[in-house]
Amino acid sequence: MDRRAWRLVPAAVLSWVVAALAITQPEAAPFLALLGGGGAVATALTAALIGRPGRRRSWTLVTLALLLGAIPAVSVSVQDPPRAAALEVGDGHQVSGGFSIVGKIETTSLGFRADAVAVSVSAGREPVAAGVPVTVLMSERPGGAEIGALVRIDGGAFAAEPGDRAVLVVRAERVELMEQPAGVAAASAWLRERLAASTEGLPAPGASLIPGLAVGDTGGVDAELEQQMRAASLTHLTAVSGANCAIVVGLAFLLAARCGLGRTGRVIAGLSALAGFVVLVTPEPSVVRAATMSAIAMFALLLGRRGSGLALLALAVCVLLAADPWLALSLGFALSVAATAALLVLAPPLARGLGRFLPASLSLALAVPLSAQLACGPLIVLVSPGVAVYGVPANLLAAPAAPVATVLGLAACLAGPVPVLQAGLSALTWLPAAWIAGIAEVVGALPARTLPWAEGLPGLVGLVVVTAAGTVLLLPPGRARVARGGRAIAAVTTAAAAAAMAGILVVDSFVVPLTTPQDWSIAMCDVGQGDAVVVRSAGAVMLVDTGPEPEALASCLARLGITRIDLLVLTHFDADHVGGLDAVPAPVGLLMHGPADERDIARVLAVGARDVVAGAAGMGGVLGAARWRVVWPSGRTVSPGNDASVVVEVQGGEVPRTLMLGDLGADAQRALRASGELRGRYEVLKVAHHGSADQDAGLQRQVAPSLALIGVGAGNDYGHPRTEILDILSAQGATVARTDLDGLILVGMSDGRTTLWRERAEATSTALGRLGGWRSESPPRRAVRSRSNRGGRRSRRRSC
Repeated sequence: MDRRAWRLVPAAVLSWVVAALAITQPEAAPFLALLGGGGAVATALTAALIGRPGRRRSWTLVTLALLLGAIPAVSVSVQDPPRAAALEVGDGHQVSGGFSIVGKIETTSLGFRADAVAVSVSAGREPVAAGVPVTVLMSERPGGAEIGALVRIDGGAFAAEPGDRAVLVVRAERVELMEQPAGVAAASAWLRERLAASTEGLPAPGASLIPGLAVGDTGGVDAELEQQMRAASLTHLTAVSGANCAIVVGLAFLLAARCGLGRTGRVIAGLSALAGFVVLVTPEPSVVRAATMSAIAMFALLLGRRGSGLALLALAVCVLLAADPWLALSLGFALSVAATAALLVLAPPLARGLGRFLPASLSLALAVPLSAQLACGPLIVLVSPGVAVYGVPANLLAAPAAPVATVLGLAACLAGPVPVLQAGLSALTWLPAAWIAGIAEVVGALPARTLPWAEGLPGLVGLVVVTAAGTVLLLPPGRARVARGGRAIAAVTTAAAAAAMAGILVVDSFVVPLTTPQDWSIAMCDVGQGDAVVVRSAGAVMLVDTGPEPEALASCLARLGITRIDLLVLTHFDADHVGGLDAVPAPVGLLMHGPADERDIARVLAVGARDVVAGAAGMGGVLGAARWRVVWPSGRTVSPGNDASVVVEVQGGEVPRTLMLGDLGADAQRALRASGELRGRYEVLKVAHHGSADQDAGLQRQVAPSLALIGVGAGNDYGHPRTEILDILSAQGATVARTDLDGLILVGMSDGRTTLWRERAEATSTALGRLGGWRSESPPRRAVRSRSNRGGRRSRRRSC
């Protein structure tokens, strides 16, 4: 590659570093801006006074890099004052008012998430500055809510994480649509909706991929297919990127040429098509990067200049970080830039290196997905600690179908006004989409789909080293002694990494299960922001909720050696409690669920349990040597939701007396306390709703647990567990165990004494995370009083 292609790369790197520093430390942004601007001026003056004529280009590049690096800091300095003022309400205060949705509404394990900006919002009597970006979390999506819609939201506001574009996270308690999208936003939403509707009669799972492959709409992709796509490293096919933009611009140029337009007309046609495409697919980070790079390339063409791909990418990064510095910490933006850079820089020499062993066409086809995976792998481990094993062959097989599905799917989307034509194009798009879905399904069924890897910064650094070593081995060998020495070091590093991976597999498959304490009777799985509690007595197993994702539950059950479920309790149907249903081993003996609608009942029936029953107070039964009893909801008709959660108590058979509260809020807790169903104190309490602030202190005092368990995800957007409930439990003298800090939590009882095991012990934590980290303790014992059943109600018992 021509050295001139690298001239803007230092400017892009400096812009990225400055932007990351400025958004995480906004108080330092003015200093960074002055430093960069002053450095640029000083460099320019130095070049003018003492620079040699032959070196002026180098001085110019240094000046340009410093100037471009200072711009993100200037942008942050200008935008910080209203953001800082809005942060003052981010402490659990109630906010109310109108918000404009500016980002795609995404499905999460807890409902829906959307980016929005404040329009006319107040926190009590204090107004929130208009235009302040927020992240809105909703349990329900109001009809008609799309990008461009104006919604009224009442809810609690919390400060977002430092470096996030959003200043506040607003958890909506009530959402009301005020104005539907209008103009171009409405037309785009209508086209996306019509495309999704045109796939409804086509066979799954290929049909659900069509909107994603065409316009990046993955709302119809279920959790199972999403996980299969992730395991096969195919999720990038449903994320609009450079390939999609290139197809759109290429088609626009072709049509303009057919119409006899010159260079200027073709560029205008290409820019217009590109702008419309960005609006249609929504401006996600990868879309914005690809569109900016394409636009710069077209302007260069208009000026009669030819820029290299790497120079275009570097300039696009500088422009985007100047306009939106918060992209610096966007994983989607980083992955897009890394994959594009890999295709431009790494793929050609990789193809030459592979050409030593393979035919030229095959080596080039392999080099493209391999280079992208090598570049993106270290970033992916930041959020998903594992390395996809079959990603390269899966992408190689999917490569011929992806562009066909994109072109046909986009045509089907634009054919929305002509339903017959749209139906035909959607049916044609189904063929390549089904092929891609089939590849994902096959990979999802293969063993060892993902190699475990250390998470966080150690995982990133380790994988960068291993990736660099593997890349050196694949590149054409150099003749110099230094090159031969480098290849030897790379070979040793790669061999050591392979041995480490084998060791991790052995540890994960054999050592970890063997070192997990075996005398437990209650296990709270670490499934992120959700609940999954296993109760075991005399060989019989109860599972209360499944957490948000199948993978986390499957991993926990495997570690615990659970291969069957005698009693499955689905307290209610929020995604963070039933999202892991696919990981529940079949068959299930008895499935007991909370109040449900028709869609929930369909999910229940799909489990294939031998017996299904709706839980209600008074029901009870046997679990091995223990007994269980439902204490809520009451027999009257209850609407589905948190306050209708099935609340279960279990005791006996080496199971400490335990109460599991589901997601009950304070009002429902008070009603439960007044019902008389709670009989005395409990040794163990599963705290309601992941430790939210919506708790009844009177119930906590009545239950008076020795041990409180909280299922909560690390770094969650809700501030769970809240200090209010932690203070209440502390005042009761309860020992608190929480999955975000302690990992897997085990509780056992022997000779009447309860033992608590925490997976993560700070003094012995390791890079592997689970080896040798167990520590045990005994919570303070409390006397447990029992009293007779009020009212003489007869319990309905079921055996498991």
